[in-house]
Amino acid sequence: MANKKYILGKEVAGRKLQRMAYEILENNIDEEKIILAGIPDNGIVIAKNIQKKLSEISSLKTELITISLDKRHPKEVTLSETLDFNDQVVIIVDDVVSSGKTLLYSVKPFLEFHPKKIQTLVLVERSYKNFPVRPDYVGLSISTTLQEHIFVEVKGDEVTGAYLE
Repeated sequence: MANKKYILGKEVAGRKLQRMAYEILENNIDEEKIILAGIPDNGIVIAKNIQKKLSEISSLKTELITISLDKRHPKEVTLSETLDFNDQVVIIVDDVVSSGKTLLYSVKPFLEFHPKKIQTLVLVERSYKNFPVRPDYVGLSISTTLQEHIFVEVKGDEVTGAYLE
């Protein structure tokens, strides 16, 4: 464990999540409800944390759903429940954005509707992308080499840190 290069500890990750919750409020000030769509596994944990923080600082209603896909070969993308996404604000939540591929494909099921906004949130953003995706809400941006990987650690419904390997 000692050889892990931590880029975020539990307290700092909590502050980043809090800041992103405030940013969501600022960017959606006139909204009554938003839909948080978490990508398994860690994206769901982060979405739950954002949902909790939003409930602590506002009366904004939130709904949490899950987006399921194979991150390496995202041909099929399914949702835990199909809602009417027309004229809704959807925020897709994941732990790390590397190439942008997962976030790009995660938009797919919502394109059958006409959402008001589709936004993206990640705890950690890497400096390079292969796909034209730039997250709307970012906890930490970091420059990495192609050989380095970022891992977000969670325990239960809590983000405990992130490290570089």
